[in-house]
Amino acid sequence: MDERVITGAACVAEGAAWLAAQDARLAEAYALTGPLPLRLKPEGFAELLSAIVSQQVSVASANAIWARLQAAGCEAAAQVAQMSEDELRALGLSRQKAVYAKALAVAAIDFDALRDVPSAEVIRRLVAVKGIGTWTAEIYAMFSLGRADVFAHGDLALQEAAKVLYGLDERPKERAMRQMAQAWAPWRAVAARLLWAYYKQIKHREGTR
Repeated sequence: MDERVITGAACVAEGAAWLAAQDARLAEAYALTGPLPLRLKPEGFAELLSAIVSQQVSVASANAIWARLQAAGCEAAAQVAQMSEDELRALGLSRQKAVYAKALAVAAIDFDALRDVPSAEVIRRLVAVKGIGTWTAEIYAMFSLGRADVFAHGDLALQEAAKVLYGLDERPKERAMRQMAQAWAPWRAVAARLLWAYYKQIKHREGTR
């Protein structure tokens, strides 16, 4: 696995400088946002469960639910595997997300092995688990594994940021976003950080947890 891995703030700064030099619009966004956050997260079960919790809810709601799950000891797969769906729902998960949490708990993902395989294979393995969609897998690859060239093409905040920054008539859908993001390789994950930061500036909202 010879992909670039982001390990610290210097990597993000390097990527942001490269993007700004390549794209005048991204340079404008970077001038507005200033230094970008590192956003690296731990690896493992808890991070994927947290990502499932974050799906289709506000940042505030996700944080509240996650705090309840943490208090109940649900950061470990073994604990979640022993709980019923009703017990998980009582902590704030929807019925569907309770099913997903259980599926993740019994999936026996080899998280250590994910460090050594290409990003495309990481995403393939993760989306094989019920409830882990492409967005969740991409977020894990970007922030838990630090992959520098992964982008969350279906993320609505990224799409909205791209619409505003590039003066588009409508928000680019996933396919159009994939085409746009090709120009940002090999720093697509930094481009995502930049667009999220830009989104926060223009909307005064967080794009993702």
